[in-house]
Amino acid sequence: MAGRLEVFAVEGIGEIKRGDDLGAVIVQALGHRQAALRDRDVVTVAQKAVSKSEGAVVDLKTVKPSEFALRFAAVAAKDPRVVEVVLRESARIVRMDRGVIISETRHGLICANAGVDASNAAAEGQVTVLPIDPDSSASRIRQSIQKLAGVDVAVIVSDSFGRPWREGSVNVAIGVAGMAALDDLRGRADDRGRVMRTSVVAVADELASAAQLVIGETGGTPAAVIRGFAWKHADTGAAPLRRASEKDLFR
Repeated sequence: MAGRLEVFAVEGIGEIKRGDDLGAVIVQALGHRQAALRDRDVVTVAQKAVSKSEGAVVDLKTVKPSEFALRFAAVAAKDPRVVEVVLRESARIVRMDRGVIISETRHGLICANAGVDASNAAAEGQVTVLPIDPDSSASRIRQSIQKLAGVDVAVIVSDSFGRPWREGSVNVAIGVAGMAALDDLRGRADDRGRVMRTSVVAVADELASAAQLVIGETGGTPAAVIRGFAWKHADTGAAPLRRASEKDLFR
């Protein structure tokens, strides 16, 4: 475990456009300053920036709401076109109540509105949707950074999720490249020599949340660097973070 972590925002990136190479954008923004990337850094990139670069943006003018979307939108006082996009992005509706849609996405993520979001969209009347494959997105960013900066980094694609029984949102990892998303402590001894039976730490989620403290929800800063965390190499992506339905007591 790290005794000290450094977390800093990658400033000067500006608006992300479709087709942008996010790895190149991040390397260029950091330049040759003291904050330039080093081996073993973790680069966290906000989902909205990834979605914009990949064209995962929907123009609401092109959306024709279904009757179901129209009925729900009327009760919930929402834009029926946005509701329709949420329904299209959902593999399963978990709960619809009090104007809120909780759904499971095709990625296996359970979140509000299937990750559809109008905040910080590139233009009025647009919404972003989740990348098709966030792990592949993280991998492309990592490969670009490694090629351009010559350093071994891990990359996390993060998004803001609400939590059952807790107010407020936290950032979690929806895509991971280069590092193990979980630190499995089971079988190790605790400080008193007792064997730990259930301790598995979601380190990718914790790093994503730490990065959010400097990225923020506004301000045009979609990436951060975390330095000092001793991550483990792995190619398993974010899949280990998703609990299997047979182990989930709340599904």
